[in-house]
Amino acid sequence: MSNLLNISSSPHVRDKSSTKSIMWDVFLALMPATIFGIYNFSVRAKDINAVLLIVVCIATCVLTEYIWQKAMKLPLTVSDGSAALTGLLLALNLSSTFPVWMAILGSVFAILIVKQLFGGLGQNFMNPALGARCFLMVSFAGQMTSFTYDGVTGATPLAMIKNGSGDPQLIDMFLGTIGGTIGETSTLALLIGAAYLLYRKIISWKIPVCYIVTFAVFALLFGGHGADMGYLAKELCGGGLILGAFFMATDYVTSPITPKGQIVFGILLGILTGVFRIFGASAEGVSYAIIICNLLVPLIERVTIPVPFGKEGIKDGK
Repeated sequence: MSNLLNISSSPHVRDKSSTKSIMWDVFLALMPATIFGIYNFSVRAKDINAVLLIVVCIATCVLTEYIWQKAMKLPLTVSDGSAALTGLLLALNLSSTFPVWMAILGSVFAILIVKQLFGGLGQNFMNPALGARCFLMVSFAGQMTSFTYDGVTGATPLAMIKNGSGDPQLIDMFLGTIGGTIGETSTLALLIGAAYLLYRKIISWKIPVCYIVTFAVFALLFGGHGADMGYLAKELCGGGLILGAFFMATDYVTSPITPKGQIVFGILLGILTGVFRIFGASAEGVSYAIIICNLLVPLIERVTIPVPFGKEGIKDGK
């Protein structure tokens, strides 16, 4: 039977990638940032909470999906890696001192509310990890915005820049020897993972590049620092911009599939992040920008769908 010619309608998929391989590739790409986060917040600080958060979030997400699918008599999909990836992304978006029980609650919310109640992988309307992060931000704002580094509780570099309370060193922000969430501090580690995803063609350059370039232009125009490249570089390296641009905004399910739509999506992300960071009360804004744009994806795809062959220029039947 395997030698028979199979005939089917287009599109004809010739890519060997599968959901499972893609999810585990993204998981692998996050390892540089994960390992650095563990070193930065657990090994150096001699505090296992960062490691514990990563393990607990992954385990809770996988277990929640397994229990739900078993209870609903649905096909088991935990082996595809999507639940494990959601858990890892959520953990990397948390402070190293975040209470474990709150992380468990966020993990259950990500899988049960954002993902499974809408039909599972492929039908969720927003990124589950970011949905859970925003849920935790609304529910436990104090714990979500409390950051400790080297035993000292203080503001993140972005907050310092926004409030004028300090001038963090760019090299520290690039390498990651600063305070912040577990996975967002090292721009270098995140770019290594992003390069792997681009090399493997897991993601396209359109969304992250359009996102970052648009935000950079917005920051230069409205940031109040003129053409200060040092300020711009710190805005790009600080917070969750790189993590969000390459690892969450590019989520297949919640981003446009049309080429033009991906460009529009990236531009909107850059504008919204700029508005939230520069004009908002918080120094960050990546999570909310991505979630809002996730909700706009159906509209973006509707207005950017390619014109059928032979129909270009035809309006009202003329």
